[in-house]
Amino acid sequence: MRLFSALPIPDNAAQSLLGLQHGVPNAHWRPRENLHITLCFYGEVKDPMAIKALDEELASINAPALHIEMGEGGMFGGKTPRALWMGIANNPALMALAEACKVAAQRAGIAVERRSYTPHITLAYCRGTTDAQAARYLEQLSGFRAPAFEVDHFTLYRSKLGTDPARYIPKAHYALGGEDWP
Repeated sequence: MRLFSALPIPDNAAQSLLGLQHGVPNAHWRPRENLHITLCFYGEVKDPMAIKALDEELASINAPALHIEMGEGGMFGGKTPRALWMGIANNPALMALAEACKVAAQRAGIAVERRSYTPHITLAYCRGTTDAQAARYLEQLSGFRAPAFEVDHFTLYRSKLGTDPARYIPKAHYALGGEDWP
């Protein structure tokens, strides 16, 4: 099972992001149901006991509800853009939650990626978009501000890949609202 944990995006923020999805050649825009803020990507997890342990570890996280503000747009891939995204403004509590989700995976015996965490919402995946086209798009996003929002839970999702956009199926929800940290 291909798994990741993420924060949901409420409709008002999602609608403002969907309005930005245009004007980039070869961009494959993400549908509404795929907009989220990934906390930790766990990859393909085949062991049912590891999945159960991950669920238990995620359920034990005691984190506050989050106030999310969007930041600047960005891209992954440099000279060969792979993704266009909307960043999230500096948020120590979000960073701590992402780290807690990573530690939960490690405790469950699941290896996670080592790259640094960049909180973002993927707007599009790109195949054949030039860096100049992506840069023009990001320039147009400069100064854009979507509505801030509150998040009171995070979700463990299963990702089903296919020829269409991936389908993200919620497997479990975990409440936020514990003590303020970090």
